[in-house]
Amino acid sequence: MNYIFYFLIVISIVFGAVNGRLAEVTNSILTGAELSVKVAFSLIGIMAFWLGMMKIAEKCGLVQIFARIIKPVTKRLFNEIPEESPAIGDIAMNFSANALGLTNAATPIGIKAMEELQKENLDKTSASNSMCTLLAMNTAGFQLIPATVLAVLIGIGYKNPTEIIAPTLLVTTIAFVSAIILAKIFQKFWPAQTPHPLQETERFYEQMENTAPGGKTCSGK
Repeated sequence: MNYIFYFLIVISIVFGAVNGRLAEVTNSILTGAELSVKVAFSLIGIMAFWLGMMKIAEKCGLVQIFARIIKPVTKRLFNEIPEESPAIGDIAMNFSANALGLTNAATPIGIKAMEELQKENLDKTSASNSMCTLLAMNTAGFQLIPATVLAVLIGIGYKNPTEIIAPTLLVTTIAFVSAIILAKIFQKFWPAQTPHPLQETERFYEQMENTAPGGKTCSGK
């Protein structure tokens, strides 16, 4: 991606010089740099607000309540993982962040959910069906309130930024539902994998170590 942007900048400067409009290219670069700073500062406020709301929701237990509300749905979508797995709460937070348009906040939460799903994954060398489903859902990015896009539009001085809410909701809903349907269809062709014999042996000894009195293994270490 860096090479692409570098190529576009160089080509713009070259064509501007050839056409005798280098001054306009320079002014556009300076204007764009100034606008990017304004947009970045406009994003700070709204991102800080929503991230703070998410943190408050996590501390006061609203995330756990939301996780219990959507448990019937997550139980059917992620039927490979235990009902009390920490991944359920992370998936709920990831969905909430995406729904509020906080894509930057949803990314680390999604990574944490993937890490929890990997712990439940039997075959550590490949992604489980639950991990693929979460990736599809996260990529589709259902957005109830596109907060980040609204902040960008406000930052550039757009007169009616809220008019994008309805189209965004419609498009992301279709993409979200389609991603889940396709993930479930593909699971029929690639069923849940069984663990590799070596990995199964390592898992057995790990369980033995965790259940041994005083945390000691059979060898007494």
